[in-house]
Amino acid sequence: MNNRLAVCILFVFFDVLMVCAQKQPVDFVNPFIGTSNFGATYPGPIAPRGMASISPFNVAGSQNLPLEKDSRWLSNPYVHENTFLTGFTQVNLSGVGCPDLGVILLMPTTGNVETNHLKYGSTYSYELAKAGYYSSKMDKYNIRAEFTTSKRVGVSKFIFPKGQANILLNLGLGLTNEQGAMVKIVSSTEIEGMRTVGSFCYNNPEAAYPVYFVAKFSKPADNFGVWKKTAKYNGIEAQWMPYNGQTRIMEHATKMVVGDSIGAYFSYKFDKEETVEVKIGISYVSIENARENLEKETGSKSFDSVYKETNNEWNELLSRIKVEGGTDEEKTIFYTALYHTLIHPNTLNDYNGEFPEIKTGKTGKTKGTRYTVFSLWDTYRNLHQLMSLVYPEQQSNMIKSMLEMYDENGWLPKWELNSTETFTMVGDPASIVIADAYLKGIQDFDVQKAYEAMLKSADQIENNPLRPGLKDYIEKGYLTTKNNGSVSTTQEYNVSDYSISLLAKALGKNEDYIRFKNRSMSYQKLFDKHLNLLHPKTENGSFYEPFDPLSGANFQENIGFIEGNAWQYAFMVPHDIKGLIKLMGGQKEFEKQLQKVFDTNQFDMANEPDIAYPYLFNYVKGEEWRSQKLVKELAKKYFKNTPDGIPGNDDTGVMSAWLVYSMMGIYPIAPGEPKYAITAPMFDKITIQLDSKYYKNKELVIERLGNNDGKIDKILLNDKVYKGFFINHSDLVNGSHLKIFLK
Repeated sequence: MNNRLAVCILFVFFDVLMVCAQKQPVDFVNPFIGTSNFGATYPGPIAPRGMASISPFNVAGSQNLPLEKDSRWLSNPYVHENTFLTGFTQVNLSGVGCPDLGVILLMPTTGNVETNHLKYGSTYSYELAKAGYYSSKMDKYNIRAEFTTSKRVGVSKFIFPKGQANILLNLGLGLTNEQGAMVKIVSSTEIEGMRTVGSFCYNNPEAAYPVYFVAKFSKPADNFGVWKKTAKYNGIEAQWMPYNGQTRIMEHATKMVVGDSIGAYFSYKFDKEETVEVKIGISYVSIENARENLEKETGSKSFDSVYKETNNEWNELLSRIKVEGGTDEEKTIFYTALYHTLIHPNTLNDYNGEFPEIKTGKTGKTKGTRYTVFSLWDTYRNLHQLMSLVYPEQQSNMIKSMLEMYDENGWLPKWELNSTETFTMVGDPASIVIADAYLKGIQDFDVQKAYEAMLKSADQIENNPLRPGLKDYIEKGYLTTKNNGSVSTTQEYNVSDYSISLLAKALGKNEDYIRFKNRSMSYQKLFDKHLNLLHPKTENGSFYEPFDPLSGANFQENIGFIEGNAWQYAFMVPHDIKGLIKLMGGQKEFEKQLQKVFDTNQFDMANEPDIAYPYLFNYVKGEEWRSQKLVKELAKKYFKNTPDGIPGNDDTGVMSAWLVYSMMGIYPIAPGEPKYAITAPMFDKITIQLDSKYYKNKELVIERLGNNDGKIDKILLNDKVYKGFFINHSDLVNGSHLKIFLK
């Protein structure tokens, strides 16, 4: 009896050990993925959809050439292969194509105070990054630095050697090209201030705006001060200025200092190794709110407790999808991609609910979450569909945020950033996102207001910032070559109109349904049967000549297309692939033309227009295996557990969302339409936790059975044979168990 008890206890002990040793989804996240190859991600910490984020800043100074911020177009604060560090930024953007934010730089140094970043900068080593955590060593100073964040507060920990230690707060240096800042030392443990940012993609520069901060230090400084670099003057006046063009250091200054190249420093004299923690609260409303954010979120919490809370929040969200089978490498790639989809859109409102309204100059207030950073030309294609499936409450709040913007600005957002509309890219993508979510059962928002907003952007011809060229589009069915990107913009309007038609049908507005569905087919007027491609047309209705279908690849400017060429846009009519098949002369010709995109290296995995093309073989009976083969090959080729492990700019999580869907074996093939293409999963089992507020089942299970490297042989939904390679959203989430057999 005692022996049996001992054996039972032993088994329980080993079971507990195995559970404790089992890696959680958060443990697979590698934030270094995407920090090279222009992926534009950063390795520093951020809480899920956080306002505050910290990144090592290594893109300033000739030591970082050729990937230096002022020597080329560079939109990220960190590049993995660079070596010269000049601080740690407190607000950043992940996976965007234009430089902005990347400001409020904190930098630890030793010895005499030096304010020139080219002189105080240092190489670094021993980098470590996890979800919600980053650390490295400043080689020049032998300082160990660690970082974590809460939602609105960045927390830094510096371990200094014996001697004079300094913490610099540089408000002149930054990724943004906007200038202007204010700083004030409140006490020997607190600094407050503001930094101007904006001019994203150099559009709408008059809408530059402030980001406010309050920094609190765990130890009172032995000495402190501010610095300000004076502009260089010439002529008689300059002779009277001993500080002309020089940096003035003002010790013990507690008055407000305003300027472009300004900053503050705290200095300490340590007789042994010491640690100083700095908490920086962020707000886009006021210094008072930044201080409240800091106190409410972090207060007297230790660095470790803040990190633990953020890490746990990451794990809870990442655990909404559990994968089984596959290698640790594959899980790392998958969960890091999912991690990247949960950064943007991010939180704009402060702890008290306040946020800056768009355009009005007023301060709004929300009881939920006001989201910002809507890169909608990118994200309408797959990221918002992923949110609807896995994080529907977040998606609901995102749509409510869009409708608040409509109330404030008179228009739905296009590419919104911190309550400024940047008007970047083309199309009317918000309509697609809203219709897609509503048709998937996320309906706890004012759909009538949403529909009103969608009709305004679709029908108002004059002074319409969302749809320039709308008069030609309505009258002729397409934009002409007098408009930039006339073909691709026509296609974008088509996709939006189709989404509006689906929502109109769901709301019982039959006349609108017919009108917008007909409008959505107008791409056909640009189809050139001699090329089997879409061809720009001039104002007189003739095809533009001379026309090179290859022109436009690799972001080359061209007539007719935005960020692509005729081949990369040839199939971007996701709402009418069956109609395109007829135009091309049937399935055989369609398949031949589609395959040519891949055989001639016209497919661009690093950009959005053709991102769904690998799945289009599902429309050709008997050729579905091509999609299965292509998706797997592309995922393996372009997504890796390395810094260059994203094919290009992550576009606020779109490339990552493509991978998440692809590894699960489904993909939202037609934005706005609630259906998925089915392909071969890359894990044995995927379990998606469903939100009971929006879905009746607790979970959705996708299972791979048979030969992992084979082709799909049959599909079962709830153990019943499922025919076809597309599945409606309602069938998928209500079915609960999708089995995909390969052989």
